[in-house]
Amino acid sequence: MLKIKLARFGKKGQPHYRIVVNEAKSKRDGEYVAKLGEYAPTFSPKILNLDLTAYAEWLTKGAQPTETVANLAKRAASKNPFPAKKARVSKKAQAKKLEKISEKAVEQAPKVTPVEAQPEIQPETQPEVTEETVQPESETKE
Repeated sequence: MLKIKLARFGKKGQPHYRIVVNEAKSKRDGEYVAKLGEYAPTFSPKILNLDLTAYAEWLTKGAQPTETVANLAKRAASKNPFPAKKARVSKKAQAKKLEKISEKAVEQAPKVTPVEAQPEIQPETQPEVTEETVQPESETKE
């Protein structure tokens, strides 16, 4: 049974794959019947070259693609196999940005001097003096 699978090449930590047609029970990186393309996931942008006509011919001959190769073939058939992702700001960077904004707001805020707390001054209330309320002092004889 023939399989369309990935054969790994490249250095440790820097994989580079060939998309090959091979016998199902043969070694992953051994000899292959046909090379259909290549895939380099660590490059920026990722590289995916696949001969779609040869891929379709091998499918008609009965070769079975692995899940990964089938997904890569779908991507290769689309016009943009690896769309660019939007840049996202990390949580740490967001926190720093908020901190800077709050520091600027504090610096730009008008400085208000605290007003000393003074008790309210209320006029002293004195009873009204009328003639009736005034009593003559009693004269004492000595």
